[in-house]
Amino acid sequence: MSSIDIITQSNSQAAFETLITNTLKASEHINGVKPPDPAKASSSQEMFAKFGKVRGRDLFFNYIGTGRGHGPYVELVDGSVKLDLINGIGVNVLGHSHPEILKASVCGALSDVVMQGNLQPNYEYGEVLEKLVEIGARQSRLKYAWLTTCGAMAGENALKMARQKTKGARKIIAMENAFAGRSTMMAEITDNPAFREGLPTYSEILRIPFFNKHDPESITKAVAQLEKHIAENKNDICVFCFEPMQGEGGYNVAPREYFVPLFEACRKAGIPIWFDEVQTFCRTGEFFTFQTLNLGEYVDIATVAKSLQGAATLYTEELNPRAGLISGTFAGASAALASSKVVMNILDNDGYMGPNGKIQKIHHEFIAMLNSINTSGPCQGLLREADGMGLMIGVIPLDGSKEKMMLLNKKLFNNGLICFGCGRGPFKLRFLLPAILESKHIKEAKQILEKSILECL
Repeated sequence: MSSIDIITQSNSQAAFETLITNTLKASEHINGVKPPDPAKASSSQEMFAKFGKVRGRDLFFNYIGTGRGHGPYVELVDGSVKLDLINGIGVNVLGHSHPEILKASVCGALSDVVMQGNLQPNYEYGEVLEKLVEIGARQSRLKYAWLTTCGAMAGENALKMARQKTKGARKIIAMENAFAGRSTMMAEITDNPAFREGLPTYSEILRIPFFNKHDPESITKAVAQLEKHIAENKNDICVFCFEPMQGEGGYNVAPREYFVPLFEACRKAGIPIWFDEVQTFCRTGEFFTFQTLNLGEYVDIATVAKSLQGAATLYTEELNPRAGLISGTFAGASAALASSKVVMNILDNDGYMGPNGKIQKIHHEFIAMLNSINTSGPCQGLLREADGMGLMIGVIPLDGSKEKMMLLNKKLFNNGLICFGCGRGPFKLRFLLPAILESKHIKEAKQILEKSILECL
């Protein structure tokens, strides 16, 4: 029996409902962008400085939340309210204070333990695994899943499975501009020297170029480079690891036609195929991008996190590791595990997924808004090449330099909109939109974007 069942079948039901109602009521006033409260300026600045001091570097934004939000809006300790279009780098896919997620997280928090583990799980652990495997198996051979706490750990488990399967093969095929996580090995897979400054190099990564929509030879070049790596490293390649849409590397997208010949070459060489869906999970119009692109037949391993409220590695029968290879004390916080299944059920059952679902409607409307800024009005030509998949959208601002992108990021924040940056030239603004975004929010975002761009000129 889950925590929710215990509450709903006990005398605690009335108190529970009152708690939820009062919590939601406390956030009802958060329904639009609001500037900071001058009366809170001194205390909030002290808090920002203290947080930066104890962690050794300043906060990127002067962002400390109050714990209150409503839909796409979040309240900060300085009294401001921001339109949150980055969502904790993709964690809060249904925005802030969603009533069903709030109920699940409170129930989870009332569990007998704060953290559940792979040795001693509670009911929620099994429910999350069952739902993950059910949705993953709809268009693939994925059969099992293993929970952990973050995308980097899910990636470490995936890599160990692949190396065990290939009898200790060492080399990893990865993309140029890849991002895989912050652990030592995932930083090695990540193609950004700034993210591994001072770390040793293990010479285990074999790079191939990601799809370039501006190069008609892009697919041919990638396949040729892959085949060259395979020929030069026989029996020493353990896995092909990639993001089906690149995140940190620039929100780069690729069509199905790019991936298929790469996968066929890997199949022929016996190289497992690992879809890194840590950021794309739940966001591209289907739960998995391999479903969006109809590539499920090729998946051997998939890693997910962020929108899951935790992380997991999914794998086929062939990649199922022998006992002892993967474990870990923590599987996830009870509140997060309880929320995870609710998130997946809402997205699955309430019209979000599919080519005509809410996610794709938000995508098309937001892209159209960005393009309208670029093609007319005072910001014409200053917000170029809007692209992405589903709720993941990137756009090149101003001159595409890092300096201008960072300047615009800070201007946007000060004016009430939170997004972030990605890419390595041209640099882009990136948006991880909440799936509850409405037309009125997109219109508000347009006003803030135009105001902020003009302030950068």
